Amino acid sequence: MPAFPPSQNFIPPVGLLFPSSLNRSKPESTTITAVMVSQHGIKLAVHLISSYFGDVVSKVCECLLRRGTLTLAQIVRFTELRKQNVVNSLLVLGQHNCVQAFAIQQEGGFGEAPKIITQYIVLFDNIIHHMRFPKFVTIVSEELSKECEEIFEGLLQHGRLSVNQLVDRHKQTSNQSGGLYTTLDALQDSFNRLVNARYVERCPAHEPFLAPPGDDETPAKKRGAKSAKVFDVSSQMAEALETIEQRALAAASPMASMRFFIDADTWTDVPGKNSGENPTSATVGEKRKQDSLELNGDAWATNKKKEVLWRVNFEEFVRRLRHKPPKHLFLIRYQRNKHSLGPDTGTQPSRNVRTRLDNGAGIVLSAILEATRSEETKVKMENSDLKNIIGMAQNQEVESIVLKKYGREAYRMFRLLSKAGRLVETDQISNTTFVEKKDAVKILYQLWNDDYLQMEDLLTSWTPRNMRVEIFWLEGLRNVVTHGARQSQFLLWKVNKSTLWVQVLDDMFHAALNLKLRIAYEQEQEKEIMQIPREKLVGDLEKRYKRFRKRRIVLESSLMKLDDALMLFHDF
Repeated sequence: MPAFPPSQNFIPPVGLLFPSSLNRSKPESTTITAVMVSQHGIKLAVHLISSYFGDVVSKVCECLLRRGTLTLAQIVRFTELRKQNVVNSLLVLGQHNCVQAFAIQQEGGFGEAPKIITQYIVLFDNIIHHMRFPKFVTIVSEELSKECEEIFEGLLQHGRLSVNQLVDRHKQTSNQSGGLYTTLDALQDSFNRLVNARYVERCPAHEPFLAPPGDDETPAKKRGAKSAKVFDVSSQMAEALETIEQRALAAASPMASMRFFIDADTWTDVPGKNSGENPTSATVGEKRKQDSLELNGDAWATNKKKEVLWRVNFEEFVRRLRHKPPKHLFLIRYQRNKHSLGPDTGTQPSRNVRTRLDNGAGIVLSAILEATRSEETKVKMENSDLKNIIGMAQNQEVESIVLKKYGREAYRMFRLLSKAGRLVETDQISNTTFVEKKDAVKILYQLWNDDYLQMEDLLTSWTPRNMRVEIFWLEGLRNVVTHGARQSQFLLWKVNKSTLWVQVLDDMFHAALNLKLRIAYEQEQEKEIMQIPREKLVGDLEKRYKRFRKRRIVLESSLMKLDDALMLFHDF
């Protein structure tokens, strides 16, 4: 099965297919490389790995997802697989940027010297990015050339490739498709364009070594006593927050100056570059297997011939997609900020220069100030407004889910509480949203039962004499009880976005998993029709194929739309 579905089978999303009932329970979280991944997120990642690389590889991946960073011996023990199968699975996951290895020094037993052990981290985000390969291909095809798209697809399909392997793949695909073979100069130009656009980067080191912190590594040796004490406390807090997984990923990443650096000799060693001979005829898959048979050295940063390996830079595509949505909001806020500056803002320096020197110097300084001011305004606007825009988009997405699942009245009440950001009493909600109190209480209880709202029950007394107040917690709700002659009960409601967003993200992972399973089921049911040539599909077979194709387009388009919302909560 190919590493990603063909891009031509996808069309622009037409709607969000969100299941009406998800058999949902409260999401349980597992700590993995300093991020929280819900149970449905783990199930989705395991399904993706299983559909691309098989059940054995997915079993190893699931073990790492659920148990965190492990050694090879621990993975073998937990999965109950043969050691060679685990090694091969780790090679496949590493080849496709789903696992990162690192070495640490472990203290030995009594009288034993310290030993070096290798541990493995699963990269959840890179696994989920496999669903977005068609989006990434679309971006490259729109911005760059067809040759760039072919090179990019090769990196998506094989994970990590050297320049020689890219050339071999291009020759192989050209022979199979009957197309014209592109010259090496054209391939080099297309590859350079991908790297210059930061869509392709150098692979990280295969197995970086994390040295234990030394006793002499004390910060701020030349500082004063008071400042050194404050600096030590802050540095210790920062080190405590940085996990060993984060240190490993940082150590594996290439330096900023080398991440997108193309050596001048990169293409000079390619067979056929200078002598005019054809590249080697070995297939990419065979060379990749030969280059990945060992786990030692820098096998995932370079191959056996010490050739630099390249991969897709997912971070750049996430950044492009993050800045792609509502640009008109930036324009509106920019115009509002522009009109609030006033007529004489920033014009005095150029006037002073004109007075002291001449008009030419004043014009030059005015142009410099204008350019600097526009750049500063742009940077400040993007940094301050992007977070607000993402928050607005998240609110709108959750409100649309509430509207579809609970109706318009529930949508109005949820929107009121979301904008208020505090506890609001039931009567006030009912009066503001024009909903009968009996219906309002019923809807609010339903939202609270599904973890969309937080409720607090307040009991008050009307007798001020000898009044006694007790505050206690009951099932996670704060209860205030006043003992007196008569008591009244008030229900207070609010939206806790920090916990709700986690719940919504888990529901989205669940919905994406349902869509992937449904697509796989449809393909399995119509497997025979997919194997029949198109020209032989006539009569009932043609109608059946058209119905299958229509269902598949709707499902895949809905998955792409759902992934847009998923990125809004998980990646942005």
